Amino acid sequence: MTVMIRAGAEDDLPAVGELHFRSRLTAYSGFIPVDDLTAMPANAMVDYWVERWRYEKDNYQLTVAEAGGVVVGFTYLGPDEEPDTGILNAIHVDPDRLGSGVGKLLMRDALAKLAASGWRRAVLWVLTGNARARHFYERGGWAPEGVERDEHIGSALVRQMRYARPLP
Repeated sequence: MTVMIRAGAEDDLPAVGELHFRSRLTAYSGFIPVDDLTAMPANAMVDYWVERWRYEKDNYQLTVAEAGGVVVGFTYLGPDEEPDTGILNAIHVDPDRLGSGVGKLLMRDALAKLAASGWRRAVLWVLTGNARARHFYERGGWAPEGVERDEHIGSALVRQMRYARPLP
């Protein structure tokens, strides 16, 4: 089935929230307790995206990957706090589509959009325990910068590390 990459819209937010919930559950369940991952259920994740979109839609870009009329992945990017730097805030793929090339298509599109926005550098944050994602980023030219931070998912305290790469 052909995958189409397109700009996301407000109508996509329910599908984005539900996909984000399923993606996190699959990607993080090996190192974050399931109770913490489900502390924000799918309907709350939808509400989160609706609220976030309301405040950030003018400065951030939501992109969706669609196959057969169904959202199978998305990215969310915008300006970072550092000058000349854009941030890839999110890249998620439907767990049933992992390894299918959807993530690679979304990443290429995100890098092109970050570069077209005039930024010379891109950053992202990844959970240190997410070996699959870290490997994906490293294969795509991203490198850890040695900067880390702690965040909560549910009541679980998780460590994140920042990756960066130059933009063409």
